[in-house]
Amino acid sequence: MHQMLYEIKDYFEGSNPDLKFSEYHSLKINPSQLHKSKMEHKYAIFVLGNELANAMKEVEFSASGRISARMRELAAKTLKEMEYIQ
Repeated sequence: MHQMLYEIKDYFEGSNPDLKFSEYHSLKINPSQLHKSKMEHKYAIFVLGNELANAMKEVEFSASGRISARMRELAAKTLKEMEYIQ
């Protein structure tokens, strides 16, 4: 899942250089980093999903607002789980 979203991110960045995906990049994680925990990858998926949904708003996908909101909720929940584990 992480790899597929990462490839979609690359596509969006290639077609619109103004897109930065800054929150995802700040995590300093990518799909090939197998030493990262499952929880870190899960969080990255939700953060990236949120940023992709926001990028899709620019292209007028009607459901992207709901997707973005849900990804934001799931990212927040996962972050709390990560903090609880540590």
